[in-house]
Amino acid sequence: MTANVPTRLVLAALFVLTMLGVAQAEDASAWISEDHSSVRLLAGSRSGAVLLGGIEMQLSPGWKTYWRTPGDSGVPPRIDFSKSDNIEAVTILWPAPSAFPDGAGGISIGYKKHVVLPLRIVTKNPDKPVTLRASIDYAVCDNLCVPVQAQPELPFVSVASTQDSVLSAALDSVPVPANVGDPNPVTIRDVERIGDKDVRVDVVAPESAKVALFVEGPTPEWALPVPTQVEGAPPGIKRFRFALDGLPSGANPAGALLKFTLVGPDKAYEFNVNLQ
Repeated sequence: MTANVPTRLVLAALFVLTMLGVAQAEDASAWISEDHSSVRLLAGSRSGAVLLGGIEMQLSPGWKTYWRTPGDSGVPPRIDFSKSDNIEAVTILWPAPSAFPDGAGGISIGYKKHVVLPLRIVTKNPDKPVTLRASIDYAVCDNLCVPVQAQPELPFVSVASTQDSVLSAALDSVPVPANVGDPNPVTIRDVERIGDKDVRVDVVAPESAKVALFVEGPTPEWALPVPTQVEGAPPGIKRFRFALDGLPSGANPAGALLKFTLVGPDKAYEFNVNLQ
């Protein structure tokens, strides 16, 4: 069959296949593997001044890593992109996390098995080469915690990346901005202070739906506890409560801007609420 195909066409086809293989390889950095985890960078399609990338993590069975707020224990990742080329700013878009026992009677917040953190990357000059360099310090934990350092790097070269579908799926797991009372499948109906020390949050959700609620203060120094679901809610409402513990010295909760992440069975939402 191939005997009748001109040699130049065969060579052209081989060249295209070779270039596709190179492009695919350049859409992801090599895995950097340490004890119980691996990490690499992903590059989305190269188009315009704003690019989409990602940090992909694989974790050994039973091991976990942490969200930007780790809960009662754990270490939030520290990620620096300052050594990148032709990059003005990088924003990490955090997928909805899960809660799990920390082994000491508390609750930690983070990820197990696999996670992709999407990155929104603003270039300085969209017409010049872009290389993303990340310095990633994170912890993976099971019965003990292991600190990990990784420094992957990756150029953005593909007009059409093979990682676009992976990055799109990761974006779908990032909480959507919402307002109290929005008519979403699950939503926060009300946030109310109870006395000086407690906050009650009423969530509208189907009775059969499993939901989780996380809260963050206006600065990283606020270490608020994970809200817990309590009894006594009216029909169609899931009621959560948390104490105003872990505030920085001298902080006044009145008027503080709290960020709530509400994770439903199909979608997660993010609410910014001024505490009255």
